[in-house]
Amino acid sequence: MLNLAILILRLCLAVVFIGHGLQVAFGLFGGLDIPGFSKMLADLGFKAPVVWTYIAAYTQLIAGLFLVLGFLTRFAAFSLFIFMLVAAIKVHISKGFFMQAGGFEYNFVLACICIALMLTGSGRFGMTPKL
Repeated sequence: MLNLAILILRLCLAVVFIGHGLQVAFGLFGGLDIPGFSKMLADLGFKAPVVWTYIAAYTQLIAGLFLVLGFLTRFAAFSLFIFMLVAAIKVHISKGFFMQAGGFEYNFVLACICIALMLTGSGRFGMTPKL
């Protein structure tokens, strides 16, 4: 049952991040797209916001795909954990914990799933064997 739980966590996290990556990279699902996300990062004080936008978009897409496959799961989860940490600190932490006020609650939940996957790896149903 543990391997099934790991698979569910991997797929759930993958759907979230692939969806967000598609929003940023291509403006799908009502997303900001590359120029819009770059402007948001510039407004947050990021240097070279276009570079960081591409990194954000393709980290989410590639790491999400890796999670679906169970390929380099620990690396993918770590990459997404860092992404959530930056989002929480730069955007949400000043607004408190709860999502209703724009807080970091959602980032916290996703980061915790990332930590769980960093600890467990891909499980039995992944391409990368558990070390």
